[in-house]
This record gives sequence, structure tokens and C-alpha cells, in this order.
Amino acid sequence: MSDDDDQVRKDFRDAVNMSPSELEHWLEGDESRAVGQKDGGGESTGHRSGRRIVSLLRTKKDDLTDGDLDHMRKVLGYIERHLAQRPSGDITETAWRYSLMNWGHDPAKG
Repeated sequence: MSDDDDQVRKDFRDAVNMSPSELEHWLEGDESRAVGQKDGGGESTGHRSGRRIVSLLRTKKDDLTDGDLDHMRKVLGYIERHLAQRPSGDITETAWRYSLMNWGHDPAKG
């Protein structure tokens, strides 16, 4: 694994602030399914990504594939772009927060 791959893993762990069990529980809820751009099968891109993030969080470093690292980079890009669009006011029950949570980041966490 290269130094760049190690940095991606570190950045991913920093940005994804939900545990695998927290994210799994979140993905089971109606709010999670209600947000995001839907594909032909009715599941949003973020919801599908969330399921993969759970798997990535449980994968040992040495077992990560190039595809896994590519998805981690995609997650990092999404979180960074979405955080830059933070709405004003209380974000507790917003589609903006729920979408980020599908990607493993809860902006309401301290």
C-alpha cells in the first residue's frame, strides 16, 4: 500500500464519523431512503454508497482493493463538496444532513 493509499485511509476514517453499526441502523430508516438521487432500482446513490462504506469500515487495511480505495476517494469528495453547501440555521432534520449521513458523515456530531 502506498503512502497516498495510507493518506486516503486516514482521511476516510476522519471524514466518516459514523460507526459501522450507527450507519447500518441509519440506512434502515425512512429518512435515509427518502433523500438523494435515485437510480433505476429506486435506491439513491448515497444509500448504496452507505452500504459499501459499512463494508469498508469493517475491512482490514491489507484486504482493501484498488476499487475500495477509489470508493473511499469518492466518499471523501462527496463529503467535502456537500459540507461546503451547508445551509443556514438548524440542520438537525434536513435533507442536507440526511444525505451526508448516507455517506457516513453526521455533521451534527461534535
